[in-house]
Amino acid sequence: MEYHLSTPLSKEAVSPLRAGDVVYITGVFIVARDKAHMRMAEYFKGQKELPFKLEGAVIFHGAPIVKKEGDEWKIVAIGPTTSARMNSLEPAVIEHGVAVIVGKGGMDNMVLKALHDYGAAYLSMTGGTAVMGARMVKKVLGLVWEDLGMSEAVWLLEVEDFGPLTVATDSHMGDLYEEVRRRVAENIKSMHL
Repeated sequence: MEYHLSTPLSKEAVSPLRAGDVVYITGVFIVARDKAHMRMAEYFKGQKELPFKLEGAVIFHGAPIVKKEGDEWKIVAIGPTTSARMNSLEPAVIEHGVAVIVGKGGMDNMVLKALHDYGAAYLSMTGGTAVMGARMVKKVLGLVWEDLGMSEAVWLLEVEDFGPLTVATDSHMGDLYEEVRRRVAENIKSMHL
């Protein structure tokens, strides 16, 4: 199935998604990678309020290439980074209300369980599509934690019909990556190697 969703995303909007579905998202992306996730963990531990809202949010694992035009930032390219680096930190982020994570490569079983427990989903974006991704960004809404460096800071982006994104892991424990691993193992067995 194909879905066109708008942020903030409710559990009711995410629940119908199944592994293999195609999704396009309009609204706000929170671009956050390794150091931003570590900073969020510090805020959670200290029970401090984040400078952005996670409830119903989309977290994008990536780092944009940006240029400044006057007083505004322009996205030159934005593609996904490998999500597995955030495995240990992502369950807490999901617990704080994130509805969808976008990245590449999938995530581990701890994250799969958190997606199920909190009604969220993981969507995969094809690597090597960063210039195409930039075309779907309408505006940079904000830059948070610039002290982490431009590639590790949190970018708040307004996007329109961002996709196609593939539901890789749904809130019902459907996992495209696990299905592929299972089929590969079966194929290897049938080859009698």
